[in-house]
Amino acid sequence: MISFSNVFYEIAVILAIATAVGTLALWLRQPLIMAFIAVGILVGPAGLNLAHSTEQVELFAELGVALLLFVVGLRLDPQEISAVGSVAIIAGMAQILITGCLGYAIALALGLTIVSAGYVGITLAFSSTIIIVKLLSDKREIEALHGRIALGILIVQDLVVILVAIALAAFTNNSQPSNFGQATSIILVKGFSFLAFVAIVTRYLFPKLLHVLAGSVELLLVFAISWAIALAAVGDALGFSKEVGAFIAGVSLASTHYRATLGARLVSLRDFLLLFFFINLGIHLDVSHFGSQFVPALIFSLFVLIGKPLLTMVLVGMMGYRTYTSAIASFSLGQISEFSFILATLGVSLGHIPAEVMGLITFVGLMTMGLSTYAILYSHNLYEWLSPWLSWFEAILPHPKKQLGDLAEANIPPVDIILLGLGRYGGSTIRYLHQYGFAVLGVDFDPQLVKYWCKEGMLAFYGDVEDPEFIASLPLDRAKWIISTLPGERIGLTLLHALKHRHFPGKIALTSHSIREMEILKDAGADLVLLPFRDAAKEAADQLAQLELKTRC
Repeated sequence: MISFSNVFYEIAVILAIATAVGTLALWLRQPLIMAFIAVGILVGPAGLNLAHSTEQVELFAELGVALLLFVVGLRLDPQEISAVGSVAIIAGMAQILITGCLGYAIALALGLTIVSAGYVGITLAFSSTIIIVKLLSDKREIEALHGRIALGILIVQDLVVILVAIALAAFTNNSQPSNFGQATSIILVKGFSFLAFVAIVTRYLFPKLLHVLAGSVELLLVFAISWAIALAAVGDALGFSKEVGAFIAGVSLASTHYRATLGARLVSLRDFLLLFFFINLGIHLDVSHFGSQFVPALIFSLFVLIGKPLLTMVLVGMMGYRTYTSAIASFSLGQISEFSFILATLGVSLGHIPAEVMGLITFVGLMTMGLSTYAILYSHNLYEWLSPWLSWFEAILPHPKKQLGDLAEANIPPVDIILLGLGRYGGSTIRYLHQYGFAVLGVDFDPQLVKYWCKEGMLAFYGDVEDPEFIASLPLDRAKWIISTLPGERIGLTLLHALKHRHFPGKIALTSHSIREMEILKDAGADLVLLPFRDAAKEAADQLAQLELKTRC
């Protein structure tokens, strides 16, 4: 066993190991999340036993989680959250109930006691807010429709976890069911009071306060972090989780003019502190029961990885959402939650379940968190691979819901160009094309950008280019050009494949950031490949050369 005389030395060694293992994972094209969990196991009691200052690591982990949920809340306008509120509540509650019951039945069939089976069923029903939000944020899909649906379901799950914890404590201290009702009433009163306080502060105090603080970006950043940590602490003290408090703090600033600045500056700090969350998770993994629990853990893991996403996809589809949206949202939920570990630990401390069941839940958590990471990262590829087997899905479920800016039922005038992607490059492109007199239909999967361009008088709709069902809804027979300003070989090839399948008669322009990708896309059938950085550099060089020639003359 190696021990350090100073906490600083210990953290330095852990970070060095994390860097080395992370580099190896990057070289092997593996998710960094799994690398950092492996680092936790390596430096923890099951490995080299280097980590003894676990309280400090846990503190950094909690700060990282709070900032993660704060940044997520910062990017979500309350109106966007309410847009998916019904599907989040109905599908979320139904998923928890059905998954819990099925997990309970499987646990009983495997020989667990009634109480142990109940705990296992409950822990399988929840998904990891931290992992899902982190990966969706990295993919820039947290604001997409499927990302907002997944986030809404996660919020419902977190609130149910709180009620389950209250129920366990109430029935343990006093077996009378009235205690649970009383405790629930108290937590609801606290919750409404908390939200009312935040709403009043946001409405009456923040406009003037933020205007003053904005004079110094550093001070504004310090305030935002303070606000996030403070509400996380208040949420925890009131019986909610730190995550819920931090999320509410972010939402309270989401409608201000400063959310983009704050979000951009907090990302690096968030990612650094989240490193400690995953290391802390690995440190506290109990691997002593893994050998004896392998077969049950494998069965439960397959249920969570396959059964839970399939169930969620059906439930979201029953709410009228497209197969693509339902599937991509459900792929995110194929793991158990960090709160599952908390509930299992509570069960052990209360004497409800033995340590072996805790080891089983831990093993399932490690397997599902690891494998579901790949499902989230490669969700679009996974959907494309599974799409031939999902044809039954369309036949048995209701007609797709009319989503934000849905093209399927829109009365679209004739257009010359369909422009996919309305960000900085796409936004400038649509302006110039409009000035040249082209009739342009703009498409983006960011609802805020769609609303902005609609207000600017442009024809803009919400949609995901990688959704083949959405591509089918485009007015392909009217357009002469389809231009995608979204860079990347995978997106370009996916679009080319979908348009060829639909027999698009016009020309296709794609965007790339490298010569290698440009050649691949041209060989695949693109009529034109745009290179924004090269074209911008050439334009800048031409202007400089012309000015220099004028100066010499």
